[in-house]
Amino acid sequence: MDKPKNGHTITIKLNGDNKKFKEERQNSEPEPIIEPIPRVIKIDPVLSESDTKEETAAAQESVDESFDWIIPESSEDDMEAYKIVPPKSPKKSSNKIITSFSFKNKKKPNWPITQIISTVVFAVLIGTTIGVFMYKLVFTESTINPASLPAVVEEEQDDKKGEPGSKDSKAVTAAVPELSTYMIQGGVFSSEEGASETLNEVKESGIPAQIIQMDGKHYLFFGVADSIETAKSIGTQYKGNGVDDAFAKPLLIKEKQISELSESEKSFIETIPTIYQTLSNATSGAITSKSISEETTKALMGIEAQLKANGLKNDNVKKLNAELTSANDKVKAYQKSKNKKDLSEAQQHLLNFLSVYYSM
Repeated sequence: MDKPKNGHTITIKLNGDNKKFKEERQNSEPEPIIEPIPRVIKIDPVLSESDTKEETAAAQESVDESFDWIIPESSEDDMEAYKIVPPKSPKKSSNKIITSFSFKNKKKPNWPITQIISTVVFAVLIGTTIGVFMYKLVFTESTINPASLPAVVEEEQDDKKGEPGSKDSKAVTAAVPELSTYMIQGGVFSSEEGASETLNEVKESGIPAQIIQMDGKHYLFFGVADSIETAKSIGTQYKGNGVDDAFAKPLLIKEKQISELSESEKSFIETIPTIYQTLSNATSGAITSKSISEETTKALMGIEAQLKANGLKNDNVKKLNAELTSANDKVKAYQKSKNKKDLSEAQQHLLNFLSVYYSM
């Protein structure tokens, strides 16, 4: 900028061109307030950051060229020449940007990859820790409560033990053992009426008799024996007493399962084959030989404790025990009296026992 002379002319160099402006004296009135020229920037998203800055500079330059500068009065000594240096290699764009505010481009923070990875790993660790804690909390609560229930149940069961009519243990399932024996058979009937008529006639003659239904038929039996030979011998005796049809036959009662039994009932059922065989040997042997051997007497003494079973609640089990006990009592009575009728009644109780045992 050249120093002004008498005419107060100001010369300004813009892009190498000299432009003169004449200074006019101003009145002593206060300087007018210059309102900023509104400028609006239309930002092209395609342009890069550098292009935006360059176009902003070009827009400012074009506005400056058409702006009238008003310089206050000053002395010649105060005036100095100013030279406006344009930006290096300006790129003028055909699209002018007008703005009424200063625009500052804010760059997005460039986070390092390590920081992102560490943040993700930290979040995963926190989530996993919370999940494990909640799982342990729920799992512990769900396992503690059921564990205390069996203890309460056991205490209630222990309190009920010893009470009258209560079971001394939990209900169990027992197997009714297979039973093999020999029978004196009197006949087979298709109807129960025909079998019952013959039954009554035989009992009137003092011979034991019992009907057992098997495979849809009614079998009439006159007694039991420890062997097929003993059964034939007893059958021969019965024929002499007026029974025409009497012959020996083996009988096999298969194993069965009974549920809802107590431990006492289960123990008693397991001893049934031994008790029955002992009583069958004693009665059938006494009928044929008219006496009971010492060996059989010892066996009879051994079943005394087994017949005194306690806590029997099942109806069928109670019937089995009652019939075997009655048969044992009749055998002991025969040992004292030698009365043949006691043997016949003992045989009747054994037939009743087989009828119940087979029907279970």
